[in-house]
Amino acid sequence: MRPVHWGDVTAAARALLAAPPEARRPRARAMIEAAHAAHAYMKRTGRGHPRLGNGALQTFARRRTLPPEPPPSDPVYADCLVAVLAALRDWRADPARRPRRRG
Repeated sequence: MRPVHWGDVTAAARALLAAPPEARRPRARAMIEAAHAAHAYMKRTGRGHPRLGNGALQTFARRRTLPPEPPPSDPVYADCLVAVLAALRDWRADPARRPRRRG
């Protein structure tokens, strides 16, 4: 996945606004995985994936129209921001993602 910026986080959080609370983290993780797959595709082919985008989380999140950004004090939006940040943290820490050493 391409480097994550604040715009990526907020776009992903806005995409989660309509999701039920229990679905937010799994959906955030799925968006991250899709962005990662799109980036791998782009590195292999030199062009963006037709459905998944260019590897930026924001590009994937914006596949559909997003609602306007609420203030961070909005409790539902705050929960969505937390879900995205937690999913990013967990995804980065996942041992299955670490490159294997060739010996």
